[in-house]
Amino acid sequence: MPKVSFILFPEFQMLAYVLAAETLRIANKNAGRPLYTWETLSVTQAPVPASSGRLAAPDRSGWDLGEPPDLVLLCAGYDPLRHLPQGLRAYLARAGSAGATLGGIDTGTVVLAQLGYLDGHEAVLHHEAEAGFRERWPDIAVSDRIYCFGRRRLTAVGGTATGDAMLAWVSATGPDGLAAATSEDMAHGSIRPPEVHQRLQPSADPVLGKMQQLMLDNLQDPLALPNIAKRLGLSLKALRLRCKRGLGMTPQETYLQIRLQRARELLLSTVMPVTEVALATGFASLPGFSRQFKAMYQRSPRDMRRG
Repeated sequence: MPKVSFILFPEFQMLAYVLAAETLRIANKNAGRPLYTWETLSVTQAPVPASSGRLAAPDRSGWDLGEPPDLVLLCAGYDPLRHLPQGLRAYLARAGSAGATLGGIDTGTVVLAQLGYLDGHEAVLHHEAEAGFRERWPDIAVSDRIYCFGRRRLTAVGGTATGDAMLAWVSATGPDGLAAATSEDMAHGSIRPPEVHQRLQPSADPVLGKMQQLMLDNLQDPLALPNIAKRLGLSLKALRLRCKRGLGMTPQETYLQIRLQRARELLLSTVMPVTEVALATGFASLPGFSRQFKAMYQRSPRDMRRG
């Protein structure tokens, strides 16, 4: 009977937690027996508020391992390192020694990294926290996938991707066909593989997808638009028309939006000075960066960081 231990941090994602637990419940229904068991703990040893403000009560207090879990999922939200209890490290060490897969949902990945459980592993977390994570743990391989599962680690970006990650775990631990039947009962559709990217492409046009990737790969030193068009095998005029039709913006507007979105992520999740954020996203002058940023977000870069 595989067992899951959910460990909730203040401001955890309620959607992710409920979806993970419901996946186990529906798997039991399809198995025709209580194949999976689970319990909920909280880092505060008391009812803990989700990001929605709703409280979730733990099933018990204390950090006794009890029946060793097969999967431990840290469900965290904003600034999870403010809430690290003394007993958590020892709990994870005992669970890992007993063979458990250690996992993080959303910024639960940050906690695993802080405690040293992601060294040598690939991991994912929500893209809004990715920039700060890369700055703090540059040696941990971070991917833009919706989840990673392997070598007794499971990380997921949260939200509906939690369902895909849990179904992948059910597929690995349950009888053949159980994960597919569970997915069907959840009206989840086909189980998404981990290679699916977090962010939706605004256009189904593969050429525009390649254009966006070129832009993302060249933020600090932006490519000239004629160079981008040449790499895509188009004239600049043809690229403009295609971009306007597919994205509703010109290539220049698209590139600016991508750079400013990246700047916002850096401001919110790193301690880089504003001047360095401007340079990292291809702006030669701070006044020019501030003007463009405020035009898009109605707040200056410094106000965004203070907020």
